[in-house]
Amino acid sequence: MSKFTLLVIASSTAAFLAGGGHSIVPRAVYDPGCTIKGNISINSGRRIFHVPGQEDYSATIIRTEYGERWFCSEQEAREAGWRKASR
Repeated sequence: MSKFTLLVIASSTAAFLAGGGHSIVPRAVYDPGCTIKGNISINSGRRIFHVPGQEDYSATIIRTEYGERWFCSEQEAREAGWRKASR
């Protein structure tokens, strides 16, 4: 038997299947169109998203180890419970 890898894309999730095993990778990891930055405030814990062109967008760094993430649309961010940055 030969081993193989298959990429399956469904909605906003990609599943990599190899030899019967699997791991789930968020679409934002591989889709360059996912440019919305989901940041968590250190002081308040508030979940805020930044879109390209906003004042703090370029200074915002996403640290996935702290629960921060990328979104592919503003709607996706809002549905996940994040609010848009005011500036």
